[in-house]
Amino acid sequence: MAIAHVTDQNFTKETAEGLVLADFWAPWCGPCKMIAPVLEEIDGEMEDKVQIVKLDVDENQETAGKYGVMSIPTLLLFKDGNVVDQVVGFQPKEALVDLINKHA
Repeated sequence: MAIAHVTDQNFTKETAEGLVLADFWAPWCGPCKMIAPVLEEIDGEMEDKVQIVKLDVDENQETAGKYGVMSIPTLLLFKDGNVVDQVVGFQPKEALVDLINKHA
């Protein structure tokens, strides 16, 4: 399944079921650009375990505010609509895979 770009309007619906890794990012953010290919790899390898969504914080400030996102990239892991884990800043692939497997 491809990485979905979500908005304030559909964020709750897209994170409501199963395991979802939400990437809060912005186009101007260097570390966000660095983590993007890592997330693409994980999506290709773990699509049966986790759905990955990306939320542009500049265009969707309501959702970013709701979850207290102050720094980007912030990755929130949702399980059936509830936040079960969070990491801030660039993370190596292995750390993200471990994070997902911990809750899968």
